[in-house]
Amino acid sequence: MKITYYSRPNCSLCEDGMLLLNLLKDDVDFEIEVVNIEENEEIHEKYMLMIPVVEKDGEIIQYGNLDYVTLLEALQN
Repeated sequence: MKITYYSRPNCSLCEDGMLLLNLLKDDVDFEIEVVNIEENEEIHEKYMLMIPVVEKDGEIIQYGNLDYVTLLEALQN
């Protein structure tokens, strides 16, 4: 399984979110594609107020303050 993680440099919420995703890898097998929103104007405009954003199969499963339980449930389905 592959998820997309939208973030940007110097974003403390994004750094915390990446740590959380790496913890989740102990319970669920998945790959993370990290997308820096600052490298694409369209993506930046879409997600700049939401980051970090976790997307699975083209659907946002969580954004902003990420939590372990919500992500675990979404990734196990």
